[in-house]
This record gives sequence, C-alpha cells and structure tokens, in this order.
Amino acid sequence: MLTLGFDLTILNVALPDMASQLHADTGEMQWIVDAYVVVFAATMLPAGLLGDRYGRRRLLMAGLAVFLVGSLLGTLADRPGWVIAARAGMGLGAALISPLVLAVLPPLFPDEKERTKAIGVVTAAVAGGMPLGPIVGGWLLDHYWWGSIFLVNVPLAALGILACLLLLPESRDPSAPRVDPLSGVLGVAGLAALIFAIIEGPQRGWADPLVVGLFPGSALLLAALVLRERRAGRRGARPMLDLTLLRAPGFRWSAGAVTLVTLVLSGLLFIVPQYLQEVLGHDALGTGVRLLPMMAGIVVAARAAGPLAERLGPRPVISAGLTTLAFAAFLGARTGTADGYGPAATWLTITGLGAGLAMVPAMDAALAALPADRTGSGSGLLMTLRQMGTALGIALLGSLLAQTYATRLAEADATRPDAHGAGGGGRAAAVAERAEESVVAAHQIAGELGLPRLADAADRAFLAGMNQVLVLCGAAALAGALLLAVTPGALPRRHRAGTGSVPDMALPGDDARQ
Repeated sequence: MLTLGFDLTILNVALPDMASQLHADTGEMQWIVDAYVVVFAATMLPAGLLGDRYGRRRLLMAGLAVFLVGSLLGTLADRPGWVIAARAGMGLGAALISPLVLAVLPPLFPDEKERTKAIGVVTAAVAGGMPLGPIVGGWLLDHYWWGSIFLVNVPLAALGILACLLLLPESRDPSAPRVDPLSGVLGVAGLAALIFAIIEGPQRGWADPLVVGLFPGSALLLAALVLRERRAGRRGARPMLDLTLLRAPGFRWSAGAVTLVTLVLSGLLFIVPQYLQEVLGHDALGTGVRLLPMMAGIVVAARAAGPLAERLGPRPVISAGLTTLAFAAFLGARTGTADGYGPAATWLTITGLGAGLAMVPAMDAALAALPADRTGSGSGLLMTLRQMGTALGIALLGSLLAQTYATRLAEADATRPDAHGAGGGGRAAAVAERAEESVVAAHQIAGELGLPRLADAADRAFLAGMNQVLVLCGAAALAGALLLAVTPGALPRRHRAGTGSVPDMALPGDDARQ
C-alpha cells in the first residue's frame, strides 16, 4: 500500500520532464495519469471478487507481480503510447492489490482492536506515501532520468511478494458472488469511452464525430452495466456492483462528498506541478517540496476531523470542509503572473485543510451507513467511486485547462510570424501549433528559438486556464456544501464512528433475502 501511495503523487512532478523528453501534449499527459486510474477503477470490483473466490494471497501476489512488470515496462518506454500502456498494466495490478490488502486483515487479526490497529497502519502507509511521492520523485528526477520514478516501485513490489509468500496465510470467501466477465467489460469500456471523449475533445474538437459518438456510447455501456447488475440482484444473486447501496441517503451523500473531494484534488495535483515547474521555474525536487503544504494540510485536518465529527456529527464537518475547499479554490483563482510561491503556499495549505476535513468524516459516515453484512460490497463501491472521481477530475479539469490555454495562446501576439521571427507562414504555423499543445512545449520552443515573448504569453495562457479550473472547483465544492447543509435527511447529525451500521440508514432490500 506504500507503493500505491507513492504512485498517487510521484508521477505528477515528473509530468513536465516526461512531456519535454517524450514530446507529449496535454492530452497524452492526461492519458499517462488516467490510464492507471481508469483501469484501476473499472477492474477493482471484479479483482476483489476473484481474490475472494480463488484465494486472496494468490491474487494479491499476482497483483504485485503485474504492478512490478508494468513498472519495469514504464522505465523502458521511449514514447507516450508505451508509457500509457505501462500505466494501464500498473492500474490492473493496483486493482488487485488495493481491495485484497484490506480483505486479508480479518483472518490475520481476528481481535477487533488488533484489526483496527492494522487498518490504521495500512491507511498510514497510503497517507505516508502521498507526501513522500513528490519529494522522492523530485529527488530521483534531479539525479536520474524520468524512468526512475517507475523503477522505485520494483523493490517495493518485490518485497511485498516475498512478504506474502512467507508471512500471509491463504484465505477465501466461498459465498463471494461469481465474477461476471461481461459486467467487467461493460464497466471498463464505458468508463474508458467517457474519459477518452473528455480528454480528446480539446485536441480533436468537440464536434469531431468520434468525440460526439463516444458520449452516448459510454452512456449506453454504463447503462447496460447498471441494468445487468440490477437484474442479478432481482434474481437473488449478489451483484458485483451493488447499486442499491446508493439508495441509502447516508451512503449516497457521503460517497458523493468523497467523490467530489477526490475529483478536485486529483485535478489540482495534475495542474499545480506544471504551474510550479513551468511558470515559477522550480525543479522537480523543489516542486515536490512545495507541494508539502497541501499534504500537511490534509494530514492535520484528517486528525482533527474524526473528533469533530464525533462531537458535532458528520454533516457540519463535511460541509465546513467543502466550504474551506471552495474558499481555497477561489483564493487560488486570483493567481497572477507576478505572484511568487507565497500566495500559492497559502491556498494550497487551505486546500489540504478543506480536503482532509471533508474526506475523513465522509468516508466514515459512508461506511457507518452500511449494514454489517454489506460492508464488503459497500467499501468496494466507495473505492470505485473514488477512483472514478480521480479519473474524471484529471480528464475534465485537464481538458478545461488545455482548451483555455490553447485558445488564449492562439489569441496572443506571440504566435504571429512577426512576433517570433519564424521566417514564414508555414513555419510560424507549425511553431504556434506545437506551442499550443502544452505550456511545457511552449517553454521548450521559447528556449530553442530565443522567444521570451512566447514564454510570457504561454504563462499567461496557462494561468488563465488554471484560474478557470480553480473557479470551477470552488463552485462545485460550494454547491456540494450548500446541498449537504440544506437537504433534510442527507446525513444523521451524529453517529458512533466505526459501528458499521446506523439505525435510520436501513437499505432497501435488507430483508430475508439478504
């Protein structure tokens, strides 16, 4: 889980270097991040069920092996497509690792207090990997090539395989539902089609037939998945994706808050490192260090959120967290080209505080809203929604950034032939087209051709896009806070954390059939 914690954040500081050396545009950078997340989100539920049926230790070791091989392939890649393929393989490995790590704890720790401590250690491993990721990644990039950020996974995954082999007993759940291959294919295809359309829209144009066709195609695939899972539930079988859980207001609203916070954070972690490196000019290690205020804010608020939720109830704490997140986003949306790191450190810290304050009680409230016999399927659905939030955050917010950046740069004087002395309309058009791919490409061209005006125009265009993204994030967080605050019955005022059930959160269908 420490390995997965690293990979949530270590890649972000490497994206500008990778874009420069691999000549990747913004869409390809989005896919480098999202290939991992899409495969992770879409295969996590069937992967967990496979472990329940065929042996958790066996599948956990298989997941670590797949993750190790994907990491090795990533170090050898020399073009964006191969990096995307390697990241997809790593996502498949992570989908096996993440749910099964939690699933093997009950057999290891039958005592409830020991099991609680074990879950805390696992959670700490992920939380510890997240702030360490940018620092370790930045140090590696300052001393080695970008592929080293994948290579660092290899010894960690190998150590995990050895530990499973020597220390972990095998365990199964004979009552686990059968894995439905068609449902798995529908989930992967539907989510991938949606993400592809969002990412490729700014590049191909939103009127492009492929982009236009993918949106209804994705909706049909995901609708078919929902109908198939509902039909399985009506037949008395345990569905792979138990969507009836969303009928419980406590689970639905808490899961929505978790997904919203994840969407905002993932989008910002995609965009902010580019701002720190390309606009402010910091190196990879300096960027990792400068992301620490956000991580520190998350850790501090997460520690305070639990006691606050026990005293006040989850609803006001989650609403306060979302409001804080909105304030941070609106503050960041005032960023100008003359601003240094100081203002960014302020709003990044507040962002972390808001995210931590909202995330912890929302996760706890979602799990507490579940009956004891459905915590497994509920936690799987919650993790899937979180990963979907990550994928959509990178796709939606990254595409808004790319669209605004390209439009603003095209309108700037710096892309005209007489502004950069490209020596002809054809060459000037080629320079402008390449510069509009990303701020990384624009700075690279400005350095090669000695065009400071182009670099300045790229910085202004990037900030225009980043500020639009922050305004959208702030509006979404504020809307979520208001809806949660005013909706009757959205969440109980108080609940005992970790009880596993809440009396007024009974789920439809919790009858003799269950």
